[in-house]
Amino acid sequence: MLFEQIVYGPIHSRRLGVSLGVNVMPLHNKLCTFDCVYCECGFNSTNLHPVIPSREETACALEEKLRQLQTENVCPDVITFSGNGEPTLHRDFEGIIADTCRLRDCYCPSAKVSVLSNSTQLYRDDVRRALMMADNRILKLDSAVTSTMRLIDQPVNSDLTSEQIIGYLRSFEGHFTLQTCFLRGHVTRPNPARPDAFILGEIDNTTSDELAAWYRAIDLLQPEQIMMYVIDRKTPVETLEKISPEQMHAIAQPLIDKGFSVSVSC
Repeated sequence: MLFEQIVYGPIHSRRLGVSLGVNVMPLHNKLCTFDCVYCECGFNSTNLHPVIPSREETACALEEKLRQLQTENVCPDVITFSGNGEPTLHRDFEGIIADTCRLRDCYCPSAKVSVLSNSTQLYRDDVRRALMMADNRILKLDSAVTSTMRLIDQPVNSDLTSEQIIGYLRSFEGHFTLQTCFLRGHVTRPNPARPDAFILGEIDNTTSDELAAWYRAIDLLQPEQIMMYVIDRKTPVETLEKISPEQMHAIAQPLIDKGFSVSVSC
């Protein structure tokens, strides 16, 4: 499922409420530093020259939509940066967030500005500044175990480790929301580096070892909120299994007992 507009919705989000989406990645293919096996947008495009909306085009599209919603007396709960890939890859992301906050204040001041990010660009100063302008920084950590993270998220940078991601997250000093997708299943897909090869593996980030590492990371990071969710739409790898609500709530309970704010979307 690809988003073919810069601004789309509003739609109802399991985690965020009534959400007006903003896509600053290509409108007809996916561009991301991850190639997650559960991504509703599918796998990354092989297009070597993707057309990415400019900062000016993004601001114009957002203002037009906010004006329309204002005439309809509709105000979304949140303006959410997501779409066809990793939004922080945009070279003008900091300026785009500044524009968005200005337009939000003008047309719909009660709405929150949220960014869904896979955490891979958090080493960049401009990305960190942009995220601190947003109301909600929703940052991914699907596994604190590198081998599992690589199997689930399929990072384009094959040297990326979970420890690096946790280090990036730590720089926010807890001022962010941690998001994790829980899943299990058998993974078979072409290896982008070797078209004749396959990556094979079993995914399960709900095992005792996985959860122990994840809990340790959370104790270190102390996020403001934790968002736990399961696969909800068609995935490019069709052998993935949805985790039961009972198990999801059991995973969340130790964190709730420690006083963390936890939301579970099943």
